[in-house]
Amino acid sequence: MSSLTTGRISLRKCWRYVPEAMSVRLRDLLLGLRELRLGERPVIVHSSLSAFGQVEQGAESVVAALTAVFKTVLVPTFTYKTMLTPRDGPPDNAMVYGSQGDLNRMAEFFTLKMPADPLMGVIAEVFRRQPRALRSSHPILSFAGVNADAILHAQTMADPLAPLAALEAQDGWVVLLGVNHTVNTSIHYAEKLAGRRTFLRWALTPKGVVECPGFPGCSAGFQDIAIDMERFAHRVQIGNAIVQALPLKMLFRMVIGIIKKDRLALLCQQADCERCNQIRAGQGKKDLPELLHR
Repeated sequence: MSSLTTGRISLRKCWRYVPEAMSVRLRDLLLGLRELRLGERPVIVHSSLSAFGQVEQGAESVVAALTAVFKTVLVPTFTYKTMLTPRDGPPDNAMVYGSQGDLNRMAEFFTLKMPADPLMGVIAEVFRRQPRALRSSHPILSFAGVNADAILHAQTMADPLAPLAALEAQDGWVVLLGVNHTVNTSIHYAEKLAGRRTFLRWALTPKGVVECPGFPGCSAGFQDIAIDMERFAHRVQIGNAIVQALPLKMLFRMVIGIIKKDRLALLCQQADCERCNQIRAGQGKKDLPELLHR
């Protein structure tokens, strides 16, 4: 293991060599996660099982290690297959109304037992199914947690990402297992704190179709924050996966500062991205009065 210091922050690198013919074992996962040195701090985890290479007992080993090392663990268990596109709705909502008839017919009713969307990764779904995990009831943006009852209960329909604020208030950290910031949901909450708009979506539930405000924008541009957060990261390598942990307080502060300085920061560059394009268009409307008064 080596350690280097940037300013007041120590970046720890624990290079655990695993030959290609061997699997990552539970022991490797435990040692690597402990090397992050987060102590009793609660964490939200985003993950890719394939990033590790071969793992003995697969996602079950990763979940066992997470719940053994960290006292409180939160995982996104979002369910996009509950979503509907109505025939009409509010303007400037990054959505083409009446365009998804076939997908609407395939939409499913949300239940607490609905599997997490495949985009969340197999580790998230295995975590959701473990007996100690509880799940929030948002029909699109649910979270599952172990020893995270108060954090989960912070979520409301009006504020679906409130569990991230509750986690930050407890000095929480985000842990990225073999993934980068493009899946870092916590950045969405920081965007909201910076004043960036959210969107309205609709979901199918046993009680009918419900409105779901506070739906976040696109995350494809979030990797741009990596350089700014580098000096605050704790990093280890487990198998083939780079694992990094970042403090939510500093992440929120950094994202807010960047967006306040550049209101188009962290947006993606995809020409057909409805949400990023809508944010750009809305920002242009805000800038117009300033230009007229110059």
